[in-house]
Amino acid sequence: MTTRTAAQRRVEGRVSYQARFTACPTNRLIDRIGDKWVAVLLNELAEGPRRYGDLARTIAGASQKMLTETLRRLERDGLISRTVTPAVPVRVDYALTELGRSLLPVIAVMKRWAEENIDRIDSAREAYDARDR
Repeated sequence: MTTRTAAQRRVEGRVSYQARFTACPTNRLIDRIGDKWVAVLLNELAEGPRRYGDLARTIAGASQKMLTETLRRLERDGLISRTVTPAVPVRVDYALTELGRSLLPVIAVMKRWAEENIDRIDSAREAYDARDR
């Protein structure tokens, strides 16, 4: 049996924890839906399929690059589908998949909680910041 130092045991503990943290389904989901534009896009698509241009106009503040990257990640995750219709110009529609629709109630609960508690969070931050002055 090999003897390990306390420092080696701490490193092994951190590596083990990081592996569990990375594999945790909850952390992986929060990482995905925590992206700035994900909830906005999912809510927009809850009303039905939308063309890219419609999404770009509706979601003011999202750059073309960010909107495209977010849509691709959501498609990769199976939360939305992308349908290309040959035409001039090409028509691209995005829609929620069944999996994406199943996420809407979760986002609605988070939205409601945020609306009910953001004032308390802001007050706590202000009190904390005032203490540090």
